[in-house]
Amino acid sequence: MLLREEQIKQRVIDATKTVAEELEQHKGSYASGSNKKILPDDFSLNIFKPYSVSQQFSVEDIRKKLQKAFLENDLKDVRFEFGIASFDKNGIENYFERQSENFVAFNEDTVHNRRFIASLTPPSGSPGENLSPDEVFIVVIPNIKNFVLQSLLWRIITSGAFTIIILAAFYLTVRTMLRQKKLANIKNDFINNMTHEFKTPIATISLAVDAMRNEKVIHDREKLGYFSGIIKEENQRMNRQVETILKASQLEKQEVDLNLKPVHVHELIQDVVDNFILQLEDKKGKVELLLNAPNDLINVDEVHFSNLVNNLVDNAVKYAKDNVPPVIKLTTLSNGKHFTMRIEDNGIGMNRETVKRVFERFYRAHTGNVHNVKGFGLGLSYVKTMVEAHNGEIKAESTLGKGSIFTVDLPLKKA
Repeated sequence: MLLREEQIKQRVIDATKTVAEELEQHKGSYASGSNKKILPDDFSLNIFKPYSVSQQFSVEDIRKKLQKAFLENDLKDVRFEFGIASFDKNGIENYFERQSENFVAFNEDTVHNRRFIASLTPPSGSPGENLSPDEVFIVVIPNIKNFVLQSLLWRIITSGAFTIIILAAFYLTVRTMLRQKKLANIKNDFINNMTHEFKTPIATISLAVDAMRNEKVIHDREKLGYFSGIIKEENQRMNRQVETILKASQLEKQEVDLNLKPVHVHELIQDVVDNFILQLEDKKGKVELLLNAPNDLINVDEVHFSNLVNNLVDNAVKYAKDNVPPVIKLTTLSNGKHFTMRIEDNGIGMNRETVKRVFERFYRAHTGNVHNVKGFGLGLSYVKTMVEAHNGEIKAESTLGKGSIFTVDLPLKKA
């Protein structure tokens, strides 16, 4: 901006100098000037008085010369005011013989306006070289800084736009890199989890097959039945894992069709909880079931709703503290429009980062290389997808070391 201001100042100086030199050609002349007669009426009084510049040119004449000079110096839109001052014989007192309409006001404001001064000296050898009065040509540019800013406005806007584009491109690049890194980490975690989940049943099946080849086992129907049962059970386990992965793929493509119908969901919740009683008793834990909702009639898909409740309860059981009996509290409430299910546990809990990402596909809280909790990180992603498919909402709250709370809100069936 400072450079642009200096450029404009120099152009104004050049334009002022050009006009001043043109005016000087007529200074000190006795017979030149378009508005003077050869023998004026007061000839006897003025014959020995040489003409000054202000006597030979009107305000409009000088304005046109300045406009032309400004145009030639690429200052077309620059506003200006001007005046021609004459000095007395002592060169002390001055008075303006020619001035534009707003010259006085702008000339006095030296804070905001810039003055450019050029002396008007008669040409050497002219008739009135030493007789014509001393004159100066003053050009005032009002608010030159504002004009500089306006002249740079499009450049500033263009520069700002390019800056925004560059920053946006940089942001998108960094975001893409971070996302690719995140996807790479998710892929690696998924492969590690899948390898672990399949490795265990494959190893068990391999051991069972080797045992069945033993001579003592071949002739023992009871042992053959036992080992074949193990093989069948582990095979079913692998099938369930494959189904889980395929189901996640279908959910991502939104290929799952819900069979919605009015259901009293308390019955479904009770059935799901009953399936965990033996598992909890083995750990000396319990479920506190508080079905307090006065209205539990919801449009749901029975299978998927049962699965989402099953996943939430299963998580509460799996992430229990070591050597601490799991206590799960499942409460239901309802108001005029919504049915609320709240599942609270006393497990290991989650930190803030895990709470933010717990519903992401394939995400699992990092616990080093210890696979004490099995799974692909798809359970809660499935739960969130199903809740949203039922036009509901789910949120997670947790404190590390104190347990977690999952709250599901679903719309009640309209009467």
